[in-house]
Amino acid sequence: MYKQSHRLRDVRYDVRGPILTEAMRLEADGHDVLRLNLGNMRPFGLEARPEIVDAVAAGLNRAQAYSDSRGIPEAREAVAAHYRKHVGDTVSADDVFLGNGVSELITLTLQALVNPGDEILVPAPDYPTWTGAVNLTGGVPVHYLADESNGWNPSVEDIESKVTPRTTALVMINPNNPTGAVYSEETVRGIADVARRHGLVLLSDEIYEDLVFDDARHHHAARTAGDDVLCLTFGGLSKSYRVCGYRAGWVVATGPLDRAGDLLEGITLLSNMRVCPNVVGQHAIPVALAQGSTLGSDVIDPGGALARKLKRTSAALNAIPGVSCVPPRGALYCFPRLDTDMFGIDSDEALVLDLLRTEHVLVTHGTGFNWPEPDHFRIVCLPDDDVLDWAVESIAAYLDRRRR
Repeated sequence: MYKQSHRLRDVRYDVRGPILTEAMRLEADGHDVLRLNLGNMRPFGLEARPEIVDAVAAGLNRAQAYSDSRGIPEAREAVAAHYRKHVGDTVSADDVFLGNGVSELITLTLQALVNPGDEILVPAPDYPTWTGAVNLTGGVPVHYLADESNGWNPSVEDIESKVTPRTTALVMINPNNPTGAVYSEETVRGIADVARRHGLVLLSDEIYEDLVFDDARHHHAARTAGDDVLCLTFGGLSKSYRVCGYRAGWVVATGPLDRAGDLLEGITLLSNMRVCPNVVGQHAIPVALAQGSTLGSDVIDPGGALARKLKRTSAALNAIPGVSCVPPRGALYCFPRLDTDMFGIDSDEALVLDLLRTEHVLVTHGTGFNWPEPDHFRIVCLPDDDVLDWAVESIAAYLDRRRR
């Protein structure tokens, strides 16, 4: 028997896990499965702006060659200019590393930062690559709970209570996947203050920074952290610019960089080892970010379609007996709570598997996002309204059968 490494023992990515394998089996048997497990824009008809696609096509000839291991200079400068508008004038292209999406950069950064036994504070629920990558590097993920009763904003007091002498870094995901929360300025400031008081690296996942709706406002962690907290901000084009497959992501270092030279050298070493990011997708970055802070809702969310879908879905979920859903203010998802007693739920993974087999609707169980109880699931809110309505009606019918 050829066995996987022991390092993978605690690594999970259930968004694409065994339940997706079952969905693929059902599809192979001729069933139509509505996949509401991935925030993948293009399959739901949400396409990139033509000028972004044209820029990639125009760069194909130059993309035959390796780029700098950190990414092509014009793309890194575009990212730096974007953050100068939002964070401060000191951000330069030298502070930017491009990668094959945020997911690769999470793993690469943690490999450069974490020693075996180091504790990393990670939100629960989280984007599961964070917990998985901490485990993969030999670190210890310590989860702090987001507060569902406070719009899924985490408790700063809970975060601070979990800091120990082994704590190295603090992860923040804002706007949040999977809850759709957009953290208040008070919450962002409080998290940055925890990092400041304890000398932690602040790892801020902001891939959904432009996908905020109604009166919600995104607050950049790096701006709040200032000059005395090392902040590594993760972002990219996948969601706001609808080019998931281009894998155009970045991480930007701000704060006391004069004291971060050794860590940044480690990130550079690992960037060199992978040779360079996919060069083709990098050519989308300068065009996509060209409008900078003037980027309007007519570009990010034409006609307010995404905002409407989130409201429509959360309202429909809240109308189901035994289901409650905090209305999301950003991102692409709803993360509803289920009454486990009413529906007889011991395992949320078993529940979503049963839902898939009976209704052919694929969602992701909440424990797959490292939520500690089997009482939530995540649903992607990207399909057309009539398809979303059908999906929620199917979920309601399934839950009604369980209740009865």
